[in-house]
Amino acid sequence: MKLPVKILLGLLCACLVLAMPFVLSAPNMLEDAQWEMIDILDAQESGLFSLLIPAARAEAAEEESVYSLPVDTSAGMKPNPTLFTEEGYEDASIRVQIENREGEKGLVWRIAWVEIASPSQLRTAYFGKTVKSDTQNKISSLAPAKNAVIAMNGDNYAQEKAKHCFIVRMGEVRQTKLNKTKDILIIDENGDFHTFINSVGADTFEKDTGHTIVNAFMFGPALVKEREAVNVKREYGFNPGGRQPRSAIGQLDHLSYVMVIADNESGSDEQGVTHQELAQFMQELGCREAYNLDGGNSAVLMYNGNMLNNKKGRERDVTDMIYFATAVPPEEWEQ
Repeated sequence: MKLPVKILLGLLCACLVLAMPFVLSAPNMLEDAQWEMIDILDAQESGLFSLLIPAARAEAAEEESVYSLPVDTSAGMKPNPTLFTEEGYEDASIRVQIENREGEKGLVWRIAWVEIASPSQLRTAYFGKTVKSDTQNKISSLAPAKNAVIAMNGDNYAQEKAKHCFIVRMGEVRQTKLNKTKDILIIDENGDFHTFINSVGADTFEKDTGHTIVNAFMFGPALVKEREAVNVKREYGFNPGGRQPRSAIGQLDHLSYVMVIADNESGSDEQGVTHQELAQFMQELGCREAYNLDGGNSAVLMYNGNMLNNKKGRERDVTDMIYFATAVPPEEWEQ
């Protein structure tokens, strides 16, 4: 709940308290006041309450636009090293919370909850000089170079070299040809996720919606669509029924996301979860859209320059990564 909303509700409650002497003598008036408060709270929960407080909405919008980054392949702002803890990182533009959950047979879920002030803080990067390059290297070297607060592997699009691919990175287009055997994830200018099963509709997204494609991935499969776990097809590529380390990213709400690695303590590339199990997990986390990325030893979660998973495995060279950056200029915190 935004601070102006809390203040307004507090004032409303105070008014009701001050009005008590007048309404106690009239029980019906007290009951009406109670139901009025309930109606207001219900309206707030349904999003209608914001219509009653345009000033609060304007203030919230202004708060979201204070910090932003250019929509290109440049690095994010340098994060304040004193703000990193084992539990997470938080400044005026970003909040990251780190969580580990134990599963069965040595499985560990590495989870990063992320909230940002601007869609531009959700960024992608690649190792080559252009998005059409197939140059590969390790996320552990790229994440610090881009000032990532938290980063994970992308879809390793070099694997689609000989096939039709739908790949966009920070507005730069590699190719936008459909592959009907793959699901596509599009991230628009608002930072919102859109998944397309079997690529259907991805090629007309901008025309149909009026939105701009900032990033697009075609590894897949889609895991959650419109808050429902997707029924992953058995014939989908990348061994959907195998138990392997997996990586996924999901959108929870506006400018709110979760990054997940299904890790295992053994370091084996053959122990983890199936795509369907990952889809169910992402739904349970509250994702409204979620998407599977490259797995196995490509699955890497980097935080504050450290690898949170795959510590016993061998980090694989990949083409690209997804990361979140702070938008607070260093001059605001450097002495």
